[in-house]
Amino acid sequence: MFLTVFLVGGAAFAVRRMGGSVGAQGAIVGIGLIFVMLAQLALPDGNPLRVATGGSVWSWVTLLGIGVVIFSYFWLLKTLRSRAANTLPHAVKSNKMSDAELERYARHIVLREVGGQGQRKLRNARVLVVGAGGLGSPVLQYLAAAGVGTVGVIDDDIVSASNLQRQVLFDENDVGTAKVFAAQMKLKALNPFVDVLPYNRKFTAENGTDLVGEFDLILDGTDTFATRAVVNKACVEATKPLISGAIGQWEGQVTVFDPARGDPCYACLFPTEPADGLAPSCAEAGVVGALPGIIGSMMASEAIKEIVGAGKSLRSEMLIFDALYGESRKINIERRVDCKVCGDGNG
Repeated sequence: MFLTVFLVGGAAFAVRRMGGSVGAQGAIVGIGLIFVMLAQLALPDGNPLRVATGGSVWSWVTLLGIGVVIFSYFWLLKTLRSRAANTLPHAVKSNKMSDAELERYARHIVLREVGGQGQRKLRNARVLVVGAGGLGSPVLQYLAAAGVGTVGVIDDDIVSASNLQRQVLFDENDVGTAKVFAAQMKLKALNPFVDVLPYNRKFTAENGTDLVGEFDLILDGTDTFATRAVVNKACVEATKPLISGAIGQWEGQVTVFDPARGDPCYACLFPTEPADGLAPSCAEAGVVGALPGIIGSMMASEAIKEIVGAGKSLRSEMLIFDALYGESRKINIERRVDCKVCGDGNG
């Protein structure tokens, strides 16, 4: 009996680790329960399968009853917590800022381009950061500090010692911890008025579009062309603006993609993935520790401008910064009508 419980539970856990929904996990458990109940009811006493699955239908009925009681307890507990928590978000996200918030965001509010109205836009905004690594660290810190009301972060990696040279959101105590949960803890300590939503999983074509659809603005700080392409396609499908950053060795780049408003997408600039060896990762080529802070801060600045409607953003432009020689330049990016993601070549 216990072996059966272990196997069914293990299958449900595997589905969860692969990103399956609660419904899929429940279906696994339900199918397993139906199977053993049928075995107990249909097979004669002494049958090896019946013995292996408990030997008696009443043992499973008892186990099911205990499971219902436990489930009911945690469901009630979650419901009560949700009701209790609902009062705080409404108070925090109401149109009127508290005295503590006014003091915290005073340097923003005195800016002519932001003011009280812009700060309210920030606190009502929902921003998703893809990747909690070198670029994600400063992006998350500055978005939270700026008062962006809801910050989502998706990453399936854990903190390692080699991250600490540049991923300044983490410290030695976080090594071995999932990055999104370590980030959530640090950001809540930085600004308790911000809601941080951790997604401990890889951004994929299967979960990307639905997740992106829940946010107003997406920031991509991932380090592979394959992932950037998936993020870009999800943003195009969900008609969400995408702020993209990339770094390597001493150089970094930032741009804003938004084909829904006439601007190019990532695939317009990079229609195909570079050949092996042409674009080595940070692990292969190295990166100076301060560079992610510079580029990540630029990405956060672009996000703030997008949300409050200030200044001129990097739409249809890419800013390239060379830290080794202290130089920066801009290049224009044009939308491709034959783009396979946002243009006539899609589908």
